[in-house]
Amino acid sequence: MDAKATRRNRIRLGIRQKVSGTAQKPRLSVFRSNTDIYAQLIDDNNGVTLAAASSKDKDVAAQKGTKTELSKLVGAALARKATALGLTTCVFDRGGYLYHGRVKAVADGAREGGLQF
Repeated sequence: MDAKATRRNRIRLGIRQKVSGTAQKPRLSVFRSNTDIYAQLIDDNNGVTLAAASSKDKDVAAQKGTKTELSKLVGAALARKATALGLTTCVFDRGGYLYHGRVKAVADGAREGGLQF
């Protein structure tokens, strides 16, 4: 791993020591690649992903816009899936990324979709 990835991993592990998800209040985990963004709701007690959304999903990928705009749609899509499962709250895990840009857009989209964190 290069220095940048190592640093992000150390930050990510520090966050994971503090943030944990349950079945009632799952962890909203964000992964950002150069081209896409992925978000999932995770129950850490059982080690299960409850819902997931990404910019590769057909309904999101069909939209035109910047990567930040698509990230907001990913957050909204995840919120829709969460409400369908009866979940209203979660804890946000920024995954070692700065809470800025695409990561913030996912959080904003999820909040507008009805998730509280």
